[in-house]
Amino acid sequence: MTNEKQSIQSEEFERQAVPKSHLKSWKSFLGMYAGEHAAGTEFMIGPLFLTAGVSAFDLIVGLLLGNLMAVLSWRFLTAEIAVKNRWTLYYHLEKICGKNLVTFYNIANGILFCFLAGAMITVSATAVGIPFDMEMPKLSDTMPNGPTWMIIVLVIGTIISIVAARGYDSVSKAANWMSPFIVLAFLACGFVALGQLEVESFADFWNIWGEGSAPFPGQIKYTFWHVVFWSWFCNAAMHIGMSDLVVFRYAKNASSGWTTAAGMYVGHYAAWIAASLLYAVYIQSPEAQGFLNNGEAPPVAPGPLAYNAIGIFGIIAVIIAGWTTANPTIYRAGLAFQAIMPKISTFWTSILAGTIATIAGLFPAFAMKLLGFVALYGFILAPVGAVIVFEHFFAKKVGIIKNYAEEAGISFNQSVLFAWGISFGIFYFISISQGIFLSFLTLPAWLSCGALFLILSKYFQKRKEE
Repeated sequence: MTNEKQSIQSEEFERQAVPKSHLKSWKSFLGMYAGEHAAGTEFMIGPLFLTAGVSAFDLIVGLLLGNLMAVLSWRFLTAEIAVKNRWTLYYHLEKICGKNLVTFYNIANGILFCFLAGAMITVSATAVGIPFDMEMPKLSDTMPNGPTWMIIVLVIGTIISIVAARGYDSVSKAANWMSPFIVLAFLACGFVALGQLEVESFADFWNIWGEGSAPFPGQIKYTFWHVVFWSWFCNAAMHIGMSDLVVFRYAKNASSGWTTAAGMYVGHYAAWIAASLLYAVYIQSPEAQGFLNNGEAPPVAPGPLAYNAIGIFGIIAVIIAGWTTANPTIYRAGLAFQAIMPKISTFWTSILAGTIATIAGLFPAFAMKLLGFVALYGFILAPVGAVIVFEHFFAKKVGIIKNYAEEAGISFNQSVLFAWGISFGIFYFISISQGIFLSFLTLPAWLSCGALFLILSKYFQKRKEE
């Protein structure tokens, strides 16, 4: 093989459209989304719903609706725009925002993705630590709880980072290999937990959650609409926030966006419910009841929960589940950093992202507060995606120049900064001052940012012409 061919094969097309020769069929995305979303986060999120006191209707029907909205967002916004341009999010934003402004976004985006990947390294570590009789982190823990924990996290983080750094093909292949195993593990965990809970009918199953309960200490109460909006926007940064332009730029056509349903309904539906069942078994144990009697929430440690259900198979499943979420997340973060440092290869920026993720994984708080953290990072990043969406669909109708920073030769598009800053500031203030659930405000902030971007672009572009 010539050096030229090797160079082409290792190219991640960070600053150009993906060529037709590198486009992939829907099967590539099916495996990746099934693997990424039936993964480490699911082992955490399912139990956390139970700590929030959800009812059976809120959980089962709320997840059906919320996940449907997420799939529609990927299909008709992210995939649609991705196949029209075939750029990464970061290169697309650079054309609109200017290099200086997009640098700040890329730093924030990359670091937040690293924190999410770190939470998944934490998840895998709870499984690896079982043979070493490692003390598991509690819901209230924020700091590393010992040298064994730190060593395990560092080893896992190193391995995951190297795979992610090898590029999209390695990430996709790893997900395709591992996703069937993980899905099987979740199903097995769910069925074993049903047996342990002595469920013999649909009524018994429904009564696991029943009419809901008071939230556990330190948690907030989730209603039907909490479940709907949280499940829709837990991946807001990836769909309406456009981060998955990075992924779908390789799709042959926009219909590949439907493959996200595999992730949503296998992972964010069946797997969340199965993980919730595991925790339902645990909270009946004397250990968990002891925590509750002391006014503390019982710990959520995916490794022991899965091990209690299906033994060694459960340990392996949790390790791999954390891996398949952290891998593409670190890949996305690496591309964000590479956009800032274009002279450095994607391999090394992915290693940098993996290093930050591994350090984050040492601190259990990112995993234990995952519901709140995911809502926050989606709220921060999603409105920037509205800039791309609104420009794509409405630029001609409004009469503004597309890719204005590139066309005008500017490095800082103030329309974008003001649109995001005003939207974020107003709705975050409303959330904090009025105690409104943050996911309820993600869509208003997104719509506000997109509309303001169009209005401000019209104003500033007209001023420059004058």
